[in-house]
Amino acid sequence: MTILDHPAPLTGPAVHCDLPGPRSAEYLERQDRREPNARGGPRRLPIAITEGSGSFVRDADGNVFIDFLAGAGVLSLGHNHPELVAAMTAQLSKLTHALDFATPVKDEFSEAQLAMLPEALRPRMKLHFCGPAGTNAVEAALKLCKTATGRGGVVSYQGRFHGSAHAALGLIGQRPGAHPLSGTQYPPYSSCPRCPAGHDTDTCAATCPDLLERSLHDPDGGLPLPAAVVLELVQGEGGVVPARADFVHRVRELTRELGIPLIVDELQTGCGRTGTWFAFERYGIEPDVIVASKALSGIGSPVSLIIYDERLDHWAPRAHAFRGNQLAFAAGARAIEVVNRDSVLDNVVERGCQFEELLSPLASHQWVTDVRGAGLMWGIELADPRTGAPASELALAVQNHALRRGLIVELGGRGDSVVRLLPPLNVTADVVRTAAGILLAALDSATREAR
Repeated sequence: MTILDHPAPLTGPAVHCDLPGPRSAEYLERQDRREPNARGGPRRLPIAITEGSGSFVRDADGNVFIDFLAGAGVLSLGHNHPELVAAMTAQLSKLTHALDFATPVKDEFSEAQLAMLPEALRPRMKLHFCGPAGTNAVEAALKLCKTATGRGGVVSYQGRFHGSAHAALGLIGQRPGAHPLSGTQYPPYSSCPRCPAGHDTDTCAATCPDLLERSLHDPDGGLPLPAAVVLELVQGEGGVVPARADFVHRVRELTRELGIPLIVDELQTGCGRTGTWFAFERYGIEPDVIVASKALSGIGSPVSLIIYDERLDHWAPRAHAFRGNQLAFAAGARAIEVVNRDSVLDNVVERGCQFEELLSPLASHQWVTDVRGAGLMWGIELADPRTGAPASELALAVQNHALRRGLIVELGGRGDSVVRLLPPLNVTADVVRTAAGILLAALDSATREAR
């Protein structure tokens, strides 16, 4: 076993010992004693991280990994982007907390966010800063729409994930620790590889929106008009499932016709992840409420917000907590400058095409049922070729083999059978190529063991 006193530079994967190494093991043991069972990452990724730079992290034993989890998509410009660090450092000596008071840095951040919207939306959209996490923004969006409409029910699609707070978790329905939110309906999502009705993709006439439409139009359908429809355009935790365009358009038409606010959850897809600043731009729709968090600061400093049509602004003063992290505002405003200056969205599109090409050999792999993604958000779904059941153990083995070769990936989807990739948006072609090679080798090793 080797422990490096002079660790490798953060420029490429380099794993020199068994995992966890002895120093990481010490941190993990103390974490196990001090922290609750709710912690998740270290159970499957047994390392203690000491530093990061760009697309790489180093653990306590000097091992270097390509980080294609990137804080679950939070670190849009990678670890410790120097310009974002400088912006936060400069703000630190000025002001860090100001409740809902106007501040120069919040003004700059707000202007930058609105400027990234499609031009037709900008004049009528308002911003509400909700707290540190995306789940806070989801809860604020629900409260906003219930206040504006006077209605109580919500439509939330199967396979979704909107956060871990009480109401957001209630949108998920049946899941450990989740209890269905009163009045919530769960129609099927546009998940064609796993169609709940068993329809064929080529012949289906968008049955999913038909079911919702018939229920809402039928006076005896038992479904009153809801306060909102909540929709992920690419289900992230659900296994990287992009919605079909016809499904999205039908849902938008239906909600507009019936006066139901459409909340688009952009927690994971927002801030450039799919190649446009928000995923709804790819579908050519205009939502009523946009929920954003994760990558807003570009560097992991916590902030969340809802961007919504001013006609929904029925809040009374102090009706909902209004918070904003001044350090996150400083970093987020600079992050947008970097995204525009460095053509980061173009890089997302180019690297997405590169992933599509590099992962194409998996189309014929007997354990792979689907490879899908948009921009820099990719998923590889694994299933037992004999039974078709989700290959959860195989996915875990792939994650394990990848880690030991120097690549961090996450799992998601049903049964955690989807290997997920969420690299920084400014990742280079060389790093993508190296990571894809590691992933293919990890899958090859894992499937040989499965036999």
